[in-house]
Amino acid sequence: MSKNVKLPRDKKIKLSQYDPDDTGSFSGKDEVAEHYEKLKEELTELQDKLFAGKKYSLLIIFQGMDCSGKDGVIKKVLSGVNPQGFKVTSFKQPTTEESSHDFLWRAHKETPGRGFITAFNRSYYEDVLITRVHNQIEDEEAERRFKHIKQFEKLLADHDTVVLKIFLHISKDFQIKKIEERLHDPSKRWKFDPSDLLERNYWDAYQKAYEGVFTNCNSKDAPWHLVPGNNRWYRDYVVLSLIVDTLKKLPLSYPQPDIAMKDLIELLPLGEQPE
Repeated sequence: MSKNVKLPRDKKIKLSQYDPDDTGSFSGKDEVAEHYEKLKEELTELQDKLFAGKKYSLLIIFQGMDCSGKDGVIKKVLSGVNPQGFKVTSFKQPTTEESSHDFLWRAHKETPGRGFITAFNRSYYEDVLITRVHNQIEDEEAERRFKHIKQFEKLLADHDTVVLKIFLHISKDFQIKKIEERLHDPSKRWKFDPSDLLERNYWDAYQKAYEGVFTNCNSKDAPWHLVPGNNRWYRDYVVLSLIVDTLKKLPLSYPQPDIAMKDLIELLPLGEQPE
């Protein structure tokens, strides 16, 4: 895995120092294929224990520039999990009701309960990204929101919700390549939004805004992870590894029944007693 995955704390982050083409020690998809499948199996077992135990929850936040692959990585990496214990929430422009509350309100009510995994496709971080890029809030307000976000994530952590934050890092050239693919592929054309081209004009401003997020909101309770995204196979492998490693750090186990095993066996009908 890339040495650059977990961003350092208490340090100013410069995205230009991180290579979106990085593939760690691997040179191609075939080198990770076998391990990738084993990780998928591990994720299935870990999610099963998480859901059964109902002691912890996992919130996975995906952020990235347009065309960084947020939809794709969720679909690819988390396709095998039990849908009974998994949910995806996307955050678009706030509705009238959402705008009438504080900026964290709409996100808080979508966080996972114990036993569940929730993936945020974009998140409350949009309120310190797009709002700054388009001068909707002043720097002073952004600083207040950074503090609220850190307190919010500490609250989640204190109530047994693990917050895994992932930034999918792509290059500007890679982005335009993906936009062109959407325009020329009928199966992907529906994803094209003219606003993607307009927002592309603010590339440098978004990079600066993200650097502000990483510098101000990279805490012990909820650290940021930067995943190189120009090579989709490596992106998927690293994201899956992060999720599995995060769950493996939790003391997950299947709960024991309240009734003793001998009493359970006695409840079995005659003829169905185990030998």
